[in-house]
Amino acid sequence: MTEAQPTIKCLVWDLDNTLWRGTLLEDGEVALHEGLREVIVELDSRGILQAVASRNDHDHAWGRLEKLGIAEYFVLPRINWGAKSASVRAIAEELNFAPATIAFIDDQPAERAEVAFHLPEVRCYPAEDALGLPDRPEFTPAVVTGDARRRRQMYQAGVRREAERTEHVGTDEEFLRSLGLELRIERAGDEAISRVEELTLRTSQMNATGVHYSDEALRALVADEEHEVLVASLIDRFGPHGAIGVILLERRPASWHIKLLATSCRVVSFGVGAALLRWLSDEAARAGVLLTAGFRRTERNRMMEVAYRFAGFREHTEDGHEAEDGVQTLALEPTRQDAPAHLAVLAPRPFGDASGPVEWAHAE
Repeated sequence: MTEAQPTIKCLVWDLDNTLWRGTLLEDGEVALHEGLREVIVELDSRGILQAVASRNDHDHAWGRLEKLGIAEYFVLPRINWGAKSASVRAIAEELNFAPATIAFIDDQPAERAEVAFHLPEVRCYPAEDALGLPDRPEFTPAVVTGDARRRRQMYQAGVRREAERTEHVGTDEEFLRSLGLELRIERAGDEAISRVEELTLRTSQMNATGVHYSDEALRALVADEEHEVLVASLIDRFGPHGAIGVILLERRPASWHIKLLATSCRVVSFGVGAALLRWLSDEAARAGVLLTAGFRRTERNRMMEVAYRFAGFREHTEDGHEAEDGVQTLALEPTRQDAPAHLAVLAPRPFGDASGPVEWAHAE
């Protein structure tokens, strides 16, 4: 049986006689092919990023995209006189996407062949196929989450954020304070489950046990009164980071047990993992229970072990609960905690308290 190809994550467009009719440097005024604006908007709504690889003068071509009202839909434009394969490769590397999740569309067979020769995993399409791309299975994700619909905006916000970080004069703590970071912790709903599953699957460096929970398993835990499936999202003045963390919490007679804590590696520098542990410790202290956590050392999650140890977790044996193979239990005597100085946390009281969200003020 042939293994199914992965869904496309980024479509790279040629411009002349592909995205628009005519050659910009020869014809001057060029117009979009009829129906392509709708294709661009539809792919964007599915969370598929779109980029440009074109042999053109950059400023002239980008100015034309702006005049056509579609420049905002494109990330990482590579408009130069180099090989298209080099541009496509650079886009994939910048996005950290596997070549098999990249597509390239061009009217010239020679350009498609050049990309296919150097990047055989990239899927190449002739320009005449453009209108039909949204109907193809590889451009149709099984689930389109809220984060997916905002993927381009989140990427563009990230570019602006990193540019300001590079230009910032002062300490890292001062920069973090300037962002207005807000960490929101919520119970996972139907839409969030798919993102939670993805986090447990893709996050390895910041996954405490390396365990992957399927959609079915997560939904079973959501329905189980003894468990909480919590999803963490982050936002700052540049825009949303989306869902960036997951906590699977089991209520035991004398403790709350963190079965899984996983966060996206892209928010490590914002101290999200430490903030989640501080929030859990504070809530456990309010409830008067011991806070324990499962940890399985893997080849990649050393940073998560350091986070647990730095937070004060130590080896622990809990009566009546047999550890999973290779998973050790760590415990923390919970203490009341203030919020980290650089972010605010909005979260529900665990386990059904109806008093509403609780906001931690910025620590002085």
